[in-house]
Amino acid sequence: MTTFEIEPGRLFIGGQWREAADGARTEVVDPSRGTVVTTVAEAGAADVDAAVRAAREAYEDGSWSGLSGRERGRVLHRVAELIRENADDIARLESLDVGKPITLAHAVDVTNAANDYEHFAALAHSLHGSHRDTPMNALAYTRREPLGVVAAITPFNFPLILAGSKIAPALAAGNTVVHKPADETPLSALYMAELFRRAGVPDGVVNVVTGAGPVAGEALLRHSGVDKIAFTGSTAVGRHAASVAGENLKPVTMELGGNAAHIVFEDADLEQAVGAIIKAFVFNSGQFCMGGPRLLVARSVHSTLLGILEQAVPGVPLGDPRQPETVVGPMAGERHLKKVEEYVELARKEGGRIVCGGERLDLDGGYYYKPTVIADLPNDSRVIQEEIFGPVLTVQPFDSEDEAVRLANSTPYGLASGIQTSNLARAHRVADRLQAGIVWVNDWAMLDPAVPFGGVKDSGFGREYGPEALASYTKVKSVVVSLG
Repeated sequence: MTTFEIEPGRLFIGGQWREAADGARTEVVDPSRGTVVTTVAEAGAADVDAAVRAAREAYEDGSWSGLSGRERGRVLHRVAELIRENADDIARLESLDVGKPITLAHAVDVTNAANDYEHFAALAHSLHGSHRDTPMNALAYTRREPLGVVAAITPFNFPLILAGSKIAPALAAGNTVVHKPADETPLSALYMAELFRRAGVPDGVVNVVTGAGPVAGEALLRHSGVDKIAFTGSTAVGRHAASVAGENLKPVTMELGGNAAHIVFEDADLEQAVGAIIKAFVFNSGQFCMGGPRLLVARSVHSTLLGILEQAVPGVPLGDPRQPETVVGPMAGERHLKKVEEYVELARKEGGRIVCGGERLDLDGGYYYKPTVIADLPNDSRVIQEEIFGPVLTVQPFDSEDEAVRLANSTPYGLASGIQTSNLARAHRVADRLQAGIVWVNDWAMLDPAVPFGGVKDSGFGREYGPEALASYTKVKSVVVSLG
């Protein structure tokens, strides 16, 4: 990937690019080198208000909400086409902004984002109500209608994908959107704003406000003109966002933190399992809410598998995300790197054995941490119970299926889980008992816009993807017409 210039970013409100009302700007840092690549406008409350007002005006004028689902679908199909046509630029932006390997950005982020818009384009004309048979002398039917203005607040780890998982169904249902991307990773959101315009999305239907969470994000959460909040981020911030939504009686979708268990039974194909295990905890440098940082292994194969990981993990290509062979890039920022360092040090204090890794990699001034495997920690260790959000894997043995399920369900989180087994009956039986929104069997991170995902317990509520997501951006209206 060659170096390319990034123009300073501005806010996108009502179809126009503009500076923040107070002229404030913030720096965007390349995490692979720790250097500033550009600046973007830093929105304040006045800018958020302008964006919400633009979205409200666009919603009420019917330029988007008044279109048929088929017409909205045509525009969303064009968005998907534009993403594919500009795949190289988008992948480079995502890699530069987040630090993810360019190969991953192409194969996962860009591909899935295009698929998101294509999938919901196809679903846009499937929104319909139904006739209800009643004993009344009346015609009773329901309608599915858009909610209005949606606040989409997205995190730093998958800026493009997690924006699309909210904006695509919101638009398909006829809503308008104000998008507040993570303050650290705003570049693909600004790029997409231009693609929406080129695709034919009317002015004001999608607005992008970059800025700090405590300022722009808080103003968006509390704005009376917002009809729904769609949030992905940490559980701590999610609790706050949900409480604000509750105060104002707004519907919300909360996709929050995770700390998934990956269970390896004694009958698993270990050669196949190792690939899935490594992918589950190093994918996106471990900055993946549906990652698998907790490995639970049947005691009969525990030592063998630990030995395989000790040899295999250090060989995973780590380094410059611009190189196509790189699998693990830097953490997205210095604070994320320091958090991982603190947890690994805590693991040492809690009696953990560092099997491999356990230290940062000094390279070009970037925020790199070596993929780390830790054994011998008790289940009540903070390192096991809390979300680290980095390339760290803890390994625990178990003696029975019941114990494996108990350990898997022992944290406050419930976003994802995984099972490695050759016994199909066991796979279904254990999947049924796991407290998670999605369970993968004999692989990890198999995701498609047709398959919903989301959390239980402290991992949130509501679902992204699938018709379930589309329905969550609508309200149901009943109409009863007297025939008497």
